[in-house]
Amino acid sequence: MGMLSLAIWTPIFFGVVLLALGRDDQAKTVRWIALIGALVSLAVTLPLYQGFKLGTSAMQFVELMPWIQRFNINYSLGVDGISLWFVLLTAFINVIVVIAGWEAITERVNQYMGAFLILSGLMIGVFCALDGMLFYVFFEATLIPMYLIIGIWGGPNKIYAAFKFFLYTLLGSLLMLIALIFLYTKSGGSFDILTWHKLPLGATEQTLLFFAFFSAFAVKVPMWPVHTWLPDVHVEAPTGGSAVLAAIMLKLGAYGFLRFSLPITPDAAHQHAGFIIALSLIAVIYVGLVAMVQQDMKKLVAYSSVAHMGFVTLGFFIFNDIGVAGGIVQMIAHGFVSAAMFLSIGVLYDRMHSRQIADYGGVVNHMPKFAAFALLFTMANCGLPATAGFVGEWMVILGAVKANFWLGFAAASALIFGAAYSLWMYKRVYLGAAGNDHVKELTDINAREFLMLSLLAIAVLYMGIFPKEFTDVMNASVADLLKHVATSKLQ
Repeated sequence: MGMLSLAIWTPIFFGVVLLALGRDDQAKTVRWIALIGALVSLAVTLPLYQGFKLGTSAMQFVELMPWIQRFNINYSLGVDGISLWFVLLTAFINVIVVIAGWEAITERVNQYMGAFLILSGLMIGVFCALDGMLFYVFFEATLIPMYLIIGIWGGPNKIYAAFKFFLYTLLGSLLMLIALIFLYTKSGGSFDILTWHKLPLGATEQTLLFFAFFSAFAVKVPMWPVHTWLPDVHVEAPTGGSAVLAAIMLKLGAYGFLRFSLPITPDAAHQHAGFIIALSLIAVIYVGLVAMVQQDMKKLVAYSSVAHMGFVTLGFFIFNDIGVAGGIVQMIAHGFVSAAMFLSIGVLYDRMHSRQIADYGGVVNHMPKFAAFALLFTMANCGLPATAGFVGEWMVILGAVKANFWLGFAAASALIFGAAYSLWMYKRVYLGAAGNDHVKELTDINAREFLMLSLLAIAVLYMGIFPKEFTDVMNASVADLLKHVATSKLQ
């Protein structure tokens, strides 16, 4: 079994074991098995980083096995500089989520932990797949555990949120399936993504394919105006579900743009770049303003996710190396920061069972350690230098200025809105007078919560101070992608 197969199937194996064997009366054992499963799944991804060769854009750790021979569908895996970090990020966030749900989840613990482990494996599968159909299977399969996590352990409106999430993402993906089948027939019966990259296509074909992929990936990212499912889902999802959704699942869509939209339809991507940039700027500015008026902490962070992902799509479609690399760095940074934001809200929710900003105030007096962590993550969410949140946004703004000054100006103004809603939330929740008497009963974070927040804090700071380690891996792949996208495919 290859290294990538291990990274995909180890968490799925542990997840299935938990589903098969675990019962609620063995909740303690189940939690420990889930933690060991998550740690082993992280450990098998680490050799990928150590054995990764820099300076090449070729696929590494490639695995190829026939799967459905009749249609020439293969079990084909590989990672390059673009996808490597996402495999590691997924495995890392999975460990954090298991620790986060340790005490909060008391019913059906085995199913909860099992669903997350299986989801982690499927998401790594999306980042590694080099076969169009395999990608589609993994891409769609991630919906099922997430649907169950929202629908079983969510809030009062969980059924509505789960259905909305499922239908939105499924409808978009159906057009993508048609696009994949078209490319299969066009390439003479191949589902190999790298073959598709080289396939010559006419202008109309490219435009249609571009929008078919766009419908699937834009909903997933989510881009404005198809972002409305995200705040609803975040509000209802359990804390761990929100963390995984924001940290990894939103990245699947943005990753799809890099793997499919840009290399397969380069002419259409250039032609419609203005449209995508316009949507990205609306997401960055307008959704930032919408975030300011939110009363619910989770909703505020959900809207901030849409604004931060607007930076990603903006970076991709300005077609310069610092913009695209900035977009990828922003995806990884947002993975750490948004997970940390949602888990911090989860810590408060576990104690007070309220997410309304008005119910808090003066938390710093009773939870000083926790308020320090929350301040760091809030600052990272604003894009403070030396935190992970700054690096990606800074690179995208640099790339945008390179492309067009006013574009860069508009993108940079978003940082002000980001700072406004993040700091204002911090002020109302953590500082000032207590909103009600329950705040006085709060107890500071325990060792488990301290460990979970410390891991994320280290990740946020490390990435902010040493971003070169992250960018070195992707440089060759980004340069090659841009070279490929700059070449017309029109015959």
